[in-house]
Amino acid sequence: MAASDTSAILAEDSENDSSKLCCCFKVPQNKRPPPCSCPFSVTVEPVMFLSTFSLALQMPLYTQYLWDRISENEGYNGTKGGGCNASPVQDPLQKKVETLTAHWNLYINLGGFLVGLIMVTLLGSWSDRAGRRLVLIIPSLGLAVQASVYLIVMYLKLPVFWFLIGRICSGLSGDFNAILAGCFAYVADTSARGSRTFRVAILEATLGLAGMFASIIGGQWRRAQGYINPFWLVLATNLAAALYAYLFVPETVTPDPEAKLLSTRHHQAICRLYASDTPQGRRTKLLLYTLCFFLVVSVHFGSGDLYVLYELSAPLCWGPELIGYGSAAKHLAYLTSLTGLRVMQCCLEDSWVALVGLTSNIVGLIVISVANTTALMFTGYGLCFLFMASTPVLRSKLSKLVDPSEQGALFASVACVEGLCSLVSSGVFNSLYPATLHFMKGFPFIFGAVILLIPAGIIGGLGCQEKRESREGSGIS
Repeated sequence: MAASDTSAILAEDSENDSSKLCCCFKVPQNKRPPPCSCPFSVTVEPVMFLSTFSLALQMPLYTQYLWDRISENEGYNGTKGGGCNASPVQDPLQKKVETLTAHWNLYINLGGFLVGLIMVTLLGSWSDRAGRRLVLIIPSLGLAVQASVYLIVMYLKLPVFWFLIGRICSGLSGDFNAILAGCFAYVADTSARGSRTFRVAILEATLGLAGMFASIIGGQWRRAQGYINPFWLVLATNLAAALYAYLFVPETVTPDPEAKLLSTRHHQAICRLYASDTPQGRRTKLLLYTLCFFLVVSVHFGSGDLYVLYELSAPLCWGPELIGYGSAAKHLAYLTSLTGLRVMQCCLEDSWVALVGLTSNIVGLIVISVANTTALMFTGYGLCFLFMASTPVLRSKLSKLVDPSEQGALFASVACVEGLCSLVSSGVFNSLYPATLHFMKGFPFIFGAVILLIPAGIIGGLGCQEKRESREGSGIS
């Protein structure tokens, strides 16, 4: 390709990108503007922040509520009456409470994600024709319904089975994964190839910032006022996310009035992504990077499900305040990962940045697996300071492999994989934890560290191949 042609293409790409990234870019013809203009130089970030804040606020509290209700039913007074101690001999009643809590976590997550798995594939691909804003509004309202059901359960002290009903209501609207799909597809619409990895990382850092604030507030608030008031805030933030998406988020896709949600066309679009091998080798890379994403996110979700349970019981015996600080430390890694990714991009290819992130995650999980003191547990969290550097790289690489008109279908499939990650990780880790309590309480974290070696090998191999292809392409030109 001639140098003049390359310059022209790059100039056009730069102009398109800068015009799309401005605060309130002009709405193209045939695209419906939002009722209000964008107040800041952000688009979907507040939606992501609010939705993540509500999720991060409710998840530890929901697990603790399950623990407290099951403890009350079984007559166990561990963290309330001093029954939780650092004795190496575990109380059989405590073990029973841990097992029941882990199993109920599994059942509720399974029910929600099975329904969400079907809906998110429809919503994500549908957004390529109907527009991105609807895929941000509908799941936010579904999460608000879930919070309402949880509040009713707490007010009336209904059986914990009703939590499953709330999760299914959220799943029918696409759940949080549909919001992720819509936000990342939106970023792909408004970013150039060269800046996409960092733009995706910024969006993921929003996840961490929201999670950190929610974790700090949640632990203190629950200790002072119990569970009900924090869940009112969960409801309010989900409604605020839907309202913001409706009022301020500009549309990036020309809506097709004839686009139907309930159509097999959406699933066919996702199947075509992985069936087509044009350009040559695309299908193999899509499948391998998707496998890496599945394994990495499964370990993130699986270990995340167990942190609160691990910290509540002996020998750590953390209360709500320490659990909140621990969750905040975990979410702080989203911000440190963003900073580390930006710095490492100055001297490393994206593949090697992902490998550094995986190494940080592996080392942190190993330390957490043997943590028997508060200091050692926080050390494990600290060593995971780059653990989120790998997922932005994987999302960006997947996005660069498909056409702009396929971004919604791609991120629908990625969100579907995330739903599958939650399904599989909940089943594996929540079953593995009670099964291995008798010989090593932290075994699931060791298991997760070993699993991460697989994507590390695949990413390293593909990175070497891409570098070789790049050299060969330079030589030919």
